[in-house]
Amino acid sequence: MPGSFEFLRGVLGIIGLASAYMAGRSLVAVRKRWHKLRTFYGWIVRATVCLAAIAFRHPVDTIAITLWTLSAAAFALAAWQTSHRKPPEDLTRQIFPE
Repeated sequence: MPGSFEFLRGVLGIIGLASAYMAGRSLVAVRKRWHKLRTFYGWIVRATVCLAAIAFRHPVDTIAITLWTLSAAAFALAAWQTSHRKPPEDLTRQIFPE
């Protein structure tokens, strides 16, 4: 029994959202030289393919527009969260007292 196309659109939407989030994290990592540029391009390609596949056989509807908007918000949120990370706490004095 084949699966529903609406279910597959939802799965592609979730994968697209996750890829957009990782692309946002990757953008900041590339700017801070933590990762190479190809990781950012990889996440962008994955997000684009998944989000474009949502409207492949269906007309653009509210589901597609909602997923595209949520993906843009996830990208921006991930970029902001990654750029405003707290530095790791220095516990050297607590672990090794003088």
